[in-house]
Amino acid sequence: MVIAVADVAAETAAAGFIGRIPVRNIWLLMLYASDLFRTSGRTRVDVERNPDEIADLVAELLAQAVEERQRRQLSLGYRQRCADLSRVRGRIDILRTERRQLLARGAVACRFNELSVDTPRNRFVRGALEAVARLVARPELRHRCRRLAADMQAIGVAGAMPSRAELSADRIGRHDAADQQMLAAAILAMDLVLPTERAGPRPLPMPDREEQWARRLFERAVGGFYRTVLPPERWHVRTGSLLDWPLDWCSGGARDILPGMQTDIVLDDVVAARRIVIDTKFTGIVTAGWRREATLRSGYIYQVYAYLRSQTGRGDALADRAEGVLLHPAIGEAMDEAISVHGHLIRFATVDLAADGAAFRRQLLRLTGQFEGQTPPDETPAR
Repeated sequence: MVIAVADVAAETAAAGFIGRIPVRNIWLLMLYASDLFRTSGRTRVDVERNPDEIADLVAELLAQAVEERQRRQLSLGYRQRCADLSRVRGRIDILRTERRQLLARGAVACRFNELSVDTPRNRFVRGALEAVARLVARPELRHRCRRLAADMQAIGVAGAMPSRAELSADRIGRHDAADQQMLAAAILAMDLVLPTERAGPRPLPMPDREEQWARRLFERAVGGFYRTVLPPERWHVRTGSLLDWPLDWCSGGARDILPGMQTDIVLDDVVAARRIVIDTKFTGIVTAGWRREATLRSGYIYQVYAYLRSQTGRGDALADRAEGVLLHPAIGEAMDEAISVHGHLIRFATVDLAADGAAFRRQLLRLTGQFEGQTPPDETPAR
C-alpha cells in the first residue's frame, strides 16, 4: 500500500509531532529557553512531568501578570499623533494646513506626542492573550484570557499587534521593570503558537526545516535549564562567553582575520573546583567515515579541544583541568562516551528529544555528575 507523504505529515501533525519531535517537547524547550522559566517557581516541576499543560501554565502566568499590571495601571508611553486642532500643539504641519485651508476655519494641523496605554508592549501582550486563549485546555482559563484582552482593548490598547522588530525597540526602563514578567510570558505565549504541518493564519518557521532556529532554541534551552535548575550557591552558569587566543605574537592584520571563540555554556562547580564547557550542536552526533560506518565529526572535536587547551596555563585552575562536552539532540537513541586528552575529559553525549520531560531533565543533569563506567587515566573521580 502506497501512502502519500502529505498524508503522513498531516497525520503526524495531528498526533502532535513536528517531524519526529513531539510538539510538547518543542514547547518544553521554549519554556527552558525563556526568561519565564526562572520565575515560574515550583510549578515548573509539574510541567516537566506533564508537558501537555505548558500552554495552560504560560496562559495562567500571563493572566496573573496582566491582572497585576491592570491593578497598578498599565505602563504608559509616548506615541505620535496628527490632528487638526483649534490651537497649536507640538509642531505645525504646514503642508496639511495649507492643503486643507484649515486656517480659514480657525484650525491648524499639528503633530505632537501624547501619553497613551496603546504602546507596542501593551499591544503585544493583548495579542498574546488572544493567541494563547486558542491553546489552553481549561474553559475558564480560556475565558479569562479573552476577557483580559477585551479589557485592554476597552481602555485604549487597540492598535495592531507589533512585529518582533518593533517590540525590540521598546526598552524596559527602571520605572516600568514590573512589566518584565508580563512581557516574558507574552513572548513565550506567542512562541507556543507555532507548530503544525497544517495551514494556519500565520507563517512560522518549522523546527525540522529551519536548522538555525532549532539549533539556537536547543542551545538557549540547555543554558536556561542549567541556569534555573542548578543551585546558584554551588554552580555558576555562563552562556555565550568569549575566549581569547593565547597569542605570543601576531602580525599587523592577523587579529582582524583570526576567528573568534565563543562557548555556548560554561558550568563552574565551585564546590568540586570543576569546569564543564558545553558546546551544543544540532546535527547527528556521528557521520559516515572513510573506513568506518560511523565516526565522530572531527571538526567538532577540534573546536572543543581548542576551547579547552587555549585557556590552560593562564592562572585559572578551573581552566587547566576543564572538561568539554559535545551535546547533540537525538531521536530515540542515546550515546554518552568520553576520552581524556592532555588532562581534559571530553564527552560526546546526546539528549533524546522524543523522551518525556522527566527523562530530558535526567539526561541534562547526568552531564554534571561524574563520568559513569570507568575513571579516565590519571584522572580523579569528580566529587
